[in-house]
Amino acid sequence: MNESDTKLAKLAEEIAKTAYAPYSKFRVGAALITSSGNIYTGCNIENASYPATVCAEDVAVFKAISEGETKIETLAVACIDAEEQPIFPCGVSRQRMSEFGTEDVIVVHKGEAKKYKFEDVLPFDNKIKFKD
Repeated sequence: MNESDTKLAKLAEEIAKTAYAPYSKFRVGAALITSSGNIYTGCNIENASYPATVCAEDVAVFKAISEGETKIETLAVACIDAEEQPIFPCGVSRQRMSEFGTEDVIVVHKGEAKKYKFEDVLPFDNKIKFKD
């Protein structure tokens, strides 16, 4: 991972602390960099009506798109409350990421970051073990 990747991983962990997760207590943060070099962050925002909950990755993507960005280079995601295994973006978030050409995904777990090609992350089901 390069310096930009490390920065995204740290930003994802930091923004997770601001998540609104009173129901699940499962705080997730995301940080992405676009092809223009701009960085956007997001955290998960829960709602008592579960379908109204928004994932951290989606918040970051929505912020980027609302600012006129259309190409995501790399997206980092961190769940600071995940104990057993890393958390990969959910299927809906992956679909949104695919729409905007995401190339790489960085998954942060307990301070350790690992970078994946997006096409390798697409089929993950959140049951993948972080360590080989």
